[in-house]
Amino acid sequence: MFFCYFYTAIQFNPNEVADNIKRSGGFIPGIRPGKNTAEYIDRIITRITAFGALYISVICIIPIAFVSKMQIFFGGTGLLIVVGVAMDVIARFRRIC
Repeated sequence: MFFCYFYTAIQFNPNEVADNIKRSGGFIPGIRPGKNTAEYIDRIITRITAFGALYISVICIIPIAFVSKMQIFFGGTGLLIVVGVAMDVIARFRRIC
């Protein structure tokens, strides 16, 4: 879970996003432009990251918890990658057909 928050903190700057929204003339209804917008975006991103980090943690723990006596060839992270690639292949196949 720590790495999800760490990565989000490095990659996403709410102050920059708030400034970009303000410069383009946009706004979030009910929120004042500038600092208040940055605080609102930061609060929303923190909540989204919490759910995402919890989801990834569960995906990584499921193989260990349920298949502890069997020999497994890949862990939760590998399973997450396999499912992601499979979903991408299916989406591309549907676009072609």
